[in-house]
Formats: sequence, structure tokens, C-alpha cells
Amino acid sequence: MEKYEKLEKVGEGTYGKVYKAQDKATGQLVALKKTRLEMDEEGIPPTALREISLLQLLSRSIYIVRLLNVEQVEKNGKPLLYLVFEYLDTDLKKFIDSHRRGTNPRPIPSPVIQSFLYQLCKGVAHCHSHGVLHRDLKPQNLLVDKEKGILKIADLGLGRAFTIPLKSYTHEIVTLWYRAPEVLLGTTHYSTGVDIWSVGCIFEHCNADTHYFGYPLMQCACTEMLLGTPTEEQWPGVGSLRDWHAYPQWKPQNLARAVPALEPEGVDLLSKMLQYDPANRISAKAAMEHPYFDSLDKSQF
Repeated sequence: MEKYEKLEKVGEGTYGKVYKAQDKATGQLVALKKTRLEMDEEGIPPTALREISLLQLLSRSIYIVRLLNVEQVEKNGKPLLYLVFEYLDTDLKKFIDSHRRGTNPRPIPSPVIQSFLYQLCKGVAHCHSHGVLHRDLKPQNLLVDKEKGILKIADLGLGRAFTIPLKSYTHEIVTLWYRAPEVLLGTTHYSTGVDIWSVGCIFEHCNADTHYFGYPLMQCACTEMLLGTPTEEQWPGVGSLRDWHAYPQWKPQNLARAVPALEPEGVDLLSKMLQYDPANRISAKAAMEHPYFDSLDKSQF
């Protein structure tokens, strides 16, 4: 780790502390993620090695944050693992907040949302084509290169080896606003639909009328208030999921009311992502072909 000069701690992510650092030899800025991986006597567990290999493979895509290196060090006789990633100075949450807060709140321009959503679908499709689920997509995990207008998926690939906790490294409760309903209701079998639901919630968040239900709209109760309480007709087997309870019966509302500035094609795509039954959700690959993106110059991607 002598190769890197730590400049500042920039966060405490799901898996450990994150530092902004500089490669002393090249001057390149990097993000160092110190993981809380429990190593056994023989070193890094094979499950983690597989995940890191997958992450190296996936990060060849421009829409996935690039893993540059993996460093193992010892501290107080205990092994630590540092993952060295390319550094980006902002994420989608900060990007959204920069538009919505301050003295001059303004909506995010529609072409920017369209471009970011297409890139997100492209990154998610890339992961799914390699059999990898992210399972924790949210604005904080989407890094933005503002100069190039590029969005990249971060905190990916370690979900199975490290498990997704409900508390973060700092013991704060992890936001559940972007979690798929089947995960919240305790299903043990889920697939690519968990990420598509999250993409839909992020899409809604970027377009949301914050005066309609609050901020952001897709908090658990508000989802039911807008989409209605799920029924067996909509989602066969929902009543037998582990954490299902007798919920208040909300009738579905018009989804367009929550996103009044979004054109009909965008509302249609959003509705296809936010289907209660995971089997009915659109795939990331199919989403990229949706008419909502017809006006987008896809050649740039």
C-alpha cells in the first residue's frame, strides 16, 4: 500500500471504509475500499476470489466502475484486503441533490435522465448476461462522470461473498426504498427482476414530483399507495411469502401523476419495470429497445 497516498476518507460503504487516494507513481486518483473480509488461515476465501474475478471481468465495461487492483496487507497481525477502483467524485444521489436543493432548485433535464437510464440498463444487462445480480442498486451506488456524461455502477459483484447487510458499516440502517418487494417480503428465490425494480425506482426518483408523496416517492408504504396493494391475481403466491402480512387494501393510482413531466413512453417503461410479479418485469436488454429511447443517439454508447 506504500504505492498509494491516502488523501481523505470519502465514505463508509456497505462493505467498509472508502478512501480517496493517489497513485504515487502515476498521479492517478483512485478509490481504496478497505473490506471487512474475514480471511481464514489459508488467506482469502475461494468465494471472495470468485467474486473478485467476476468483478474484474465485469469492470471491463465502461458502465461498471473499473477495478484496477487488489492489495492484501496486514494490520495488527490481521490481514486486510483493499480493492483499488477508478475514482469518480460524485454519485447520482449528489447529482440529484445538486439540482433539487439550494437556492435554485430545478429539474434534471429529460435528455440527461434518458441518457443515464440507458447507460444504467446497459450496465445492468452486462451484469445479468454474466449471471451476476447487483441486489443493492440505488443512487449512492451509481457514480457519475459529469464531464463525460457517463454513469457507472459501483458496489457490484461482492453481494454473494460478503452478503448484503441491513446495516451499513457505520451501523446505520441501509435504505430499503429501492429494494424489490420480493426481497422485502422474504423470498429466498429471486432473479434479475430484483435489479429491474431498483432501476425503476431510480428512474422514478429522477423524474419525481416531490410534492406528490414526499421525497423520494418509492418508500415502502408509498409504493403500495401508488401501485396498490399486491394481490394474488397480480402476483401469484405473494400471500405465501415469508414476511407477508394482512396489509391495508390500497387501490392502484395513475402512475403518471407521480411523474407529471415524464412523457407517455417513459411512463410506460416505468410501469413495465415496477410490476409486482418479478416474472412480468421487463428485462434490462428489452428496456434498451423500448420506444422511450427512440430519440436517443445510441451510437454514442
